[in-house]
Amino acid sequence: MNSADTRNFCIIAHIDHGKSTLADRMLEITGTVEPRRMRAQYLDQMELERERGITIKMAPVRMVYHSDWSHPGAASEPHPGSNPNQHHPGAVSEPHPGSSSSSSFVIRNSSFSNSKCEYILNLIDTPGHSDFSYEVSRALAAVEGAVLLVDATQGIQAQTLANFHSARRAGLKIIGAVNKVDLNPDDLEGTVVKVARLVGCAPAAIHRVSGKTGLGVAGLLDNIVVSVPPPALSTGSFRALIFDSLYDDHQGDIAFTRVIDGDIKAGAAVHFLASGASSKIKSVGVFVPQLKETDALSAGDIGYLATGLKNPDAIKIGDTIVLKGNEKSAPLPGYREPQPVVFVSFYPHEAGRYDELKSALSRLRLTDSALTFEPDMSEVLGRGFKCGFLGRLHFEIIAERVSREFNLEILTSFPSVAYRVRRAGRETVIYNPKDFPDDYDAVLQPMVTMEIITPPRFLNRVVAVGRLFHWSEPLTENLDADATVLKVKIPLADLIRDFDDKLKSATEGFASLSYELTYPEPGEVAKLEILVAGAAIPGLTRVIAKDELDKEGRAMLKKLKDLLPRQQFPQALQAKALGRIIARETIPALRKDVTGYLYGGDRTRKMKLWKKQARGKKRLKEHAHVEISPSVFKELLKK
Repeated sequence: MNSADTRNFCIIAHIDHGKSTLADRMLEITGTVEPRRMRAQYLDQMELERERGITIKMAPVRMVYHSDWSHPGAASEPHPGSNPNQHHPGAVSEPHPGSSSSSSFVIRNSSFSNSKCEYILNLIDTPGHSDFSYEVSRALAAVEGAVLLVDATQGIQAQTLANFHSARRAGLKIIGAVNKVDLNPDDLEGTVVKVARLVGCAPAAIHRVSGKTGLGVAGLLDNIVVSVPPPALSTGSFRALIFDSLYDDHQGDIAFTRVIDGDIKAGAAVHFLASGASSKIKSVGVFVPQLKETDALSAGDIGYLATGLKNPDAIKIGDTIVLKGNEKSAPLPGYREPQPVVFVSFYPHEAGRYDELKSALSRLRLTDSALTFEPDMSEVLGRGFKCGFLGRLHFEIIAERVSREFNLEILTSFPSVAYRVRRAGRETVIYNPKDFPDDYDAVLQPMVTMEIITPPRFLNRVVAVGRLFHWSEPLTENLDADATVLKVKIPLADLIRDFDDKLKSATEGFASLSYELTYPEPGEVAKLEILVAGAAIPGLTRVIAKDELDKEGRAMLKKLKDLLPRQQFPQALQAKALGRIIARETIPALRKDVTGYLYGGDRTRKMKLWKKQARGKKRLKEHAHVEISPSVFKELLKK
């Protein structure tokens, strides 16, 4: 099919605003999925996505749509007072001359044909959570348009703004849509006006849709055909951008690609510019949304290439694929390399499954380029891997996938962040808390800039929560009468603890947040060590704010005292920071009644037995070594 009949777009929104449900209706309207196979959130293929009710991985799908619009131009703007989802033959609009807004329109006459035209719509459904913003950025680079979806009952949220600005920076055509209108929200038109103000168009140009009932979805698809520009014409040799990948036991590494120039068929020899790998393509195809083999992929297409490669490191997200012999071709603009900000060590529950854990992480990295890992060693848990993540939810999802998809039970360390420490004129980056020095000249800790959107009635509660987490003085502005925006800086280490949970609790679930990593700033932090019988337990070492050392130290010792089994000797539990002991608990020794079988008679014999028992306990204490079982360790690390 001609690239002029292709439209590539994605759906972006805040979490739980209905992206996947809207995608379901699009799949039904276009007949992409048979009714007997249809199920809710069809594009969320992972069991974990369906259980949590969130999208974790971007999901591409190719739809064939028969539209009434035979002469696509720009977006259609309904007449004031008319049904915004009704088609208006002969009224196709175009950008107003000289307008800086991509969504400011004037109506012009155009020819209109009653014959339906066939279009290829390549949709990429995207996640909504901040931790998966990297997935969104890759989707934006592979398309020309974006549907900005807003929940009519919740209005504009933090991630709505973040995704909108990302789409605008990517130069995409943005189409506004308000979802869940079937719920008849009290201030639907007010929400429409706010979205129109954000996008920069008239309120009548914002689509009112229902992902649940399908109301207005056909009109939205027609507007995508009309408004989203087709892929740019190309006459060059084959080049394609990799935006995702997966591994197949039979076909090896499979690259998800957006073809920019030329075309590609099975059997072609290709070269990967960044990794330097070469291969012969086994098959090419598209997403329906399952992989479906086709004869070829051409410029403007979104599809896959089965490379046959068995090395996960051969496929790099953002790499450019060219034909063999064209190694000197200019690479396409890729993606900003994701920088892990949260570090957690993974250890197999059974030491003999170390290699299986390594294989599992390698396979997951092929589908998630933001995951990093390197070998690590713990005196308590043995060999494992230090893994890097984009946030706490990212870490939790990967841990769950390792358990479910590879049947591996793992233990994890406390989440930590990287600190830049200056000491004796040298600066080093500390990733592992056990390597953090007790004395230093200065330390820089990673910071994030955060935007919180909350109803004004919860503003005082939000500020109270923030003061528990060392945030900067917030800057507030009114988004509208029903929403206040707070802009603050907060240490990343505080954010990944349980800030989100406390924020949701304080605001009854109404507040939302988005964040971006910013420049590191000086921090007042120190290493907290936990000692059992005089020996430090590396897996329990953390770097925390100095004003929380006492509280955190005592809390950990109390928990440890409840979990550790008693021994034949007393066990000293200590919290150490800044070169001194800041808290102590003692687990008393088990008392064995060594004289229980003696009745009456001379007390001298009992005294001898008690003294012998005391000498034995003293010897045990001198050579004491407490083993912390993995099960106890797991309980200690629970949030």
